[in-house]
Amino acid sequence: MTSLAYILDMAFSVYRWLLIARILMSWLPVSGSNPLLNSAMSFIYDVTEPFLAPFRRMIPISSGMPIDFSPILAFFVLGLIQSLVFRFI
Repeated sequence: MTSLAYILDMAFSVYRWLLIARILMSWLPVSGSNPLLNSAMSFIYDVTEPFLAPFRRMIPISSGMPIDFSPILAFFVLGLIQSLVFRFI
């Protein structure tokens, strides 16, 4: 694997972990008293929201179903983007 491919693979992996952290943050109640935790949560939100927002608009959360399925679609699309990128490398 070339160094560019390795760097891109790591970037996709890191972004997947950030998406997983974002999902877990939405499930767990977190106190806002720790400034380091607030900074980390803000960073994760700022990095993942631009990618998740279009999927959330496509799959709106109805009042009867409080589960957000947009991350599932986001993971699928991220995998497609990764395979397209690696196909051209």
